[in-house]
Amino acid sequence: MAVIGKMKLDTGWLAARSTEIDLTGVQLTTTHPPSAPNSPWMEAVIPGTVLATLVKNKLVADPFYGLENESIIDIADSGREFYTFWFFTTFQCKLSAHQHVDLNFQAINYSAEMYLNGHKRVLPKGMFRRHSVDVTDILHPDGENLLAVLVHPSDHPGRIPAEGGQGGDHEIGKDVAAQYVEGWDWMAPIRDRNTGIWDEVSLSVTGPVKVVDPHLVSSFFDNYERSYLHTTIELVNRSDWLADCSLNIQVTAELDGSICLIEHLQTQHVSVPAGASVQYTFPELLFYKPNLWWPNGMGKQSLYNVGISVDVEGHGESDCWSHHFGFRKIESHIDSKTGGRLFEVNGQPVYIRGGNWILSDGLLRLSKKRYETDIKFHAEMNFNMMRCWGGGLTERPDFYHYCDIYGLLVWQEFWITGDCDGRGIPISNPDGPLDHELFLLCARDSIKLLRNHPSLALWVGGNEQVPPEDINNVLKNELELHPYFESSKKYGDLSPLMKDPSQYLDGTRIYIQGSLWDGFANGKGDFTDGPYEIQNPEDFFKEDYYNYGFNPEVGSVGMPVAATIRATMPPEGWQIPFFKKLADGYIEEVPNPIWEYHKYIPYSKPSLVHDQILLYGTPKDLDEFCVRAQLVNYIQYRALLEGWTSRMWSKYTGVLIWKTQNPWTGLRGQFYDHLLDQTAGFFGCRCAAEPVHVQLNLATYFIEVINTTSDELSDVAIEASVWDLEGTCTYHEVSENLSIPCKRTVPIFEMTYPKSENPEPVYFLLLKLYSKSDYRVISRNFYWLHLPGGDYQLLEPYRNKKVALKITSQVSISGSNYKIQICVQNTSKKPEASGLLYENNPYEPSVGGSKERQDVGLVRRIYRHFLREADGLRVAELSGTDIGVAFFMYLSVHTSDKDWRVGEDTRILPVHYSDNYFSLVPGEMMSVCLCFEAPSGVTPRVMLHGWNYEVGHTIY
Repeated sequence: MAVIGKMKLDTGWLAARSTEIDLTGVQLTTTHPPSAPNSPWMEAVIPGTVLATLVKNKLVADPFYGLENESIIDIADSGREFYTFWFFTTFQCKLSAHQHVDLNFQAINYSAEMYLNGHKRVLPKGMFRRHSVDVTDILHPDGENLLAVLVHPSDHPGRIPAEGGQGGDHEIGKDVAAQYVEGWDWMAPIRDRNTGIWDEVSLSVTGPVKVVDPHLVSSFFDNYERSYLHTTIELVNRSDWLADCSLNIQVTAELDGSICLIEHLQTQHVSVPAGASVQYTFPELLFYKPNLWWPNGMGKQSLYNVGISVDVEGHGESDCWSHHFGFRKIESHIDSKTGGRLFEVNGQPVYIRGGNWILSDGLLRLSKKRYETDIKFHAEMNFNMMRCWGGGLTERPDFYHYCDIYGLLVWQEFWITGDCDGRGIPISNPDGPLDHELFLLCARDSIKLLRNHPSLALWVGGNEQVPPEDINNVLKNELELHPYFESSKKYGDLSPLMKDPSQYLDGTRIYIQGSLWDGFANGKGDFTDGPYEIQNPEDFFKEDYYNYGFNPEVGSVGMPVAATIRATMPPEGWQIPFFKKLADGYIEEVPNPIWEYHKYIPYSKPSLVHDQILLYGTPKDLDEFCVRAQLVNYIQYRALLEGWTSRMWSKYTGVLIWKTQNPWTGLRGQFYDHLLDQTAGFFGCRCAAEPVHVQLNLATYFIEVINTTSDELSDVAIEASVWDLEGTCTYHEVSENLSIPCKRTVPIFEMTYPKSENPEPVYFLLLKLYSKSDYRVISRNFYWLHLPGGDYQLLEPYRNKKVALKITSQVSISGSNYKIQICVQNTSKKPEASGLLYENNPYEPSVGGSKERQDVGLVRRIYRHFLREADGLRVAELSGTDIGVAFFMYLSVHTSDKDWRVGEDTRILPVHYSDNYFSLVPGEMMSVCLCFEAPSGVTPRVMLHGWNYEVGHTIY
């Protein structure tokens, strides 16, 4: 008999084009079911789309490879029937007396008819709504059940104009669906417009009474020492008799691994009339000093598990539900000093540094594994917010689950964009989607689906547009804050006369009508976000660069590494741009047609920004171009975040970069590519956004310390050293006995080397922030710089320098998961005993690791461990006779030579690096941790490349 709970139906699905099936849904689920993936039936991708299924079965080319998307017929030309598909599966389910079962579709695009054992049910329109169908009475008596679903595309899939454009011809805006599918300036059109069953399908078995959409809310008093958990649930009695129920709520905290502490256990009794649905609010649960949930960089992401069950007298357990929950309070207001929206979590202001998110994959091949990588990457960049852009998705519970775990606040928009909803060229759909009630139904359902996640920070009506007036008014009213969550009001306790906050639709998060309103950009809806092209790095630091307190979109370049270009494009796509010199001396880059199709952003901006690639000399091939692009990516994005943080709270309250990744093989606005390999911009962001950071203001050349934490930084020192291309330290300055207040940016001293008598035209600057008590490196920042008006072309002959390295590595393996700790030392020159005070202390990026500390610091202990001749350590030495900086080194993981096949991309992806694209001055060492999963049967090898190590060396 069926067990109470949920069972996913995520395997064994078949699919076929509806025009190739002469059978009805009744026949498919009674007398003529398909039994195998024989044409026209094929294996289906669930969750996924029709196009994902066709790609999996090699019936169309990969639309993300080269220009192959142009070979796939667009729905505007084929007609909607061409992408109308049957999906079929079977499942076992046999109920006992008084049990019920619902068949659940968490999301379908766009509408469907469902047939189960010959019975038809309609799944109405709307991409962002759940469907739950009581199929108790139509299950087959023997437990063998046949399910067929006929899925129809959007009603208004639109047509793609020859010139492309933002959202094609904007017709998709008439539906309640993702709008990016008609193409954007960063995305090619999706030919089936994402038709399919694109989220989880499941069965839910219950007894007579089921639990629907519990709402969990926390409130705080006495400076967060006292907290209450508020819980409201809906109970549905599907029997024809009064159900006397025992409701149980249990709250547990994980102590260590599988050990859990029960914090609360409460039972309440309620009777639910026959066939009725009732709302029930539990008595609030008191918690004293609960572990709080904090955003990334501010503290731990403490999570409790809340379990709710209902027992029906005479029938035992009837239903159960569980969800993790974080105790936290999010508030925001418009800052009077900056005009930007200022967010607070648990009473502490949060300086927002994050990015815009579209979706994980343009064919909606969504998975928990991919989501975890995506979200962990954002946390590793030290970001604390992700904006789910209005032309994309209401993100899935799995997305929010990992944002909860890794501490990413989420700005979630509804499905409105200025381009498709009244502000595009040409203007279209000024009244938004045709069916306003459908929009609101989907909005309410999405809110109920996601509202229990602590990472969800705010709701926003749309991208660069507000919803139509009637929709906007309803959202304002229904997302009204409970009085307790209005930031201007403070309560000693909740009044018993107040409605319980868990009885609201949400009540805890602010609703903002659009991304350019109410503390974002100029706050009035004018197009005052951006820019989106390459910038002069020093401009980010200038007073007049951006005039408003919070920029929701600012973007730039995003060229991946050469291996990704070769993996995603045919050889004609390996041609680098032509550098066309204009009359005013600026360069116009002319990319090849494949790069242009993949939305390449040039590294020059004629009349404003000289070509940043050519600052290093003219590249001769793809490899040289991509390495130079990584140099620019690192500088560009580090400068963007450092420039914004330089004016933290004095001018800005936050910034979101447009954008962090691409849902396809695009060539703009990304910190990692669609294959999950990071660009150097990833690590530039990671450096710039660390909670405590030392940096060079590129406009004033003052060295600044950023402290975004809630604790004062005391008894610290800064060391600044300049190194020339011969490996000589030509400038050295130390500032000691410093104290840096919490949540402040403090300029310390001017770096005067460029004003010295004979400064080198190209030089390296190393900044280190130390704890004086143990010489521990708190922050390290390495720059390569040229004098004003100069360039980096002297770095080209510097590539010929052979700088010696010693690399020590140690691996731990658990199944197919590898963790490799690698210590790299520049051995070209030993540190002089009478020389620099702090210069060559080892550095380990602050990701994971032991908290234990000896008097010389964590990394020295690790390094001493590495020097021992035991524990299976591997040592690799790269010989060299030159003294100098080992410049711009980067690690990558590949299959071993014996596993390699000609023409294959040998990279193992993804890899989580504690740092990459790093440089070491003479005598300096750094520890880097790599974590990855190796494919079954594959032996991994780690390679090191660098400016001075072009060929690449296997070091593990």
